[in-house]
Amino acid sequence: MRPAASYWIDKLQLTAHVEGGAFREVYRSELVLPKAALPLFFQGARAASTSIYFLLEKGQFSAFHRIASDELWHFHFGDPLLIYEIGHNGRMIEHLLGPDPEKGQSFQAVVRAGSWFASVPAADSEYALVGCTVAPGFDFTEFELAEREALTAQHPEYAAIIQTLTR
Repeated sequence: MRPAASYWIDKLQLTAHVEGGAFREVYRSELVLPKAALPLFFQGARAASTSIYFLLEKGQFSAFHRIASDELWHFHFGDPLLIYEIGHNGRMIEHLLGPDPEKGQSFQAVVRAGSWFASVPAADSEYALVGCTVAPGFDFTEFELAEREALTAQHPEYAAIIQTLTR
């Protein structure tokens, strides 16, 4: 019998995340990149890399947001997870993380720095346990949660999914 989402939340000591779901940071590189070595939009020095566990259950979603770094998503356990990414060119990319490449699922996906993105368990998914690795490392000073009206005005062709995956 497969463990419930609550098992992973307890076992991995996950807590509520501001964008939705549950998470815990599990790695922050001791190597620090100085601000002078980073692009101008970084507010300060950054760890070379950070990593979290992230879990979304049926009925939950990670709201549209963007960060200043690339984010590599890794599938760990559970059911497929959809990641919606609006790239710099304005096109929507749908990444499907999951355990079955025969069904178009991938074990990893990359969301490019500065892209708007959100995630939600795929249809018929109970939960998805994934990992997210960010390089240069994540810092909340470069985290921006989307405002529904502003993102819809910028990308009206995606109004329905923006309405669904914003707070």
